[in-house]
Parts: sequence; C-alpha cells; structure tokens
Amino acid sequence: MRDKILDLLAEICESDEVKENTGTELFQSGLLDSLGFAEFLVELEEETGIVISPSEVVREDIDTPEKIVAMALGRSTRG
Repeated sequence: MRDKILDLLAEICESDEVKENTGTELFQSGLLDSLGFAEFLVELEEETGIVISPSEVVREDIDTPEKIVAMALGRSTRG
C-alpha cells in the first residue's frame, strides 16, 4: 500500500523525487500545492478507498511524502 500511495503522489507531483526522498518538503519545494493535494486525495480514494477530507488536515501534517503515507496508512486501518 505504501508504494501505491507514493506512486500516486509521484504522479500528481510529476516527480519521482517523492519516492526517492520521502523527507522532501513538498510545498516548500514547489512539488505540490493545495490544488494538487486535493487532486491526490481524489485519486487516493478512487485507487485505495482511503478517504481523507482536505478540511481534516493542516499543511504541517502533509508537508512530506512520509507524513502523507503515514496519514493514509493510518486511515486505511480504521473503520
């Protein structure tokens, strides 16, 4: 599941850097913006069934690929 999430994120960011360095600051580096993150959430739900509402997160919780993966994996085990 981790690889699938990173693949989706790399597709949205149009860069494999997110898979190679999961500590990359996504917003600061310009790899991701709020619109891109919203698009990622839609893809994540379609591909994995994991639902995360944009209103449930703050930028500090999703500013690296590793944090996004951790959040998504945390949601996948709930319910």
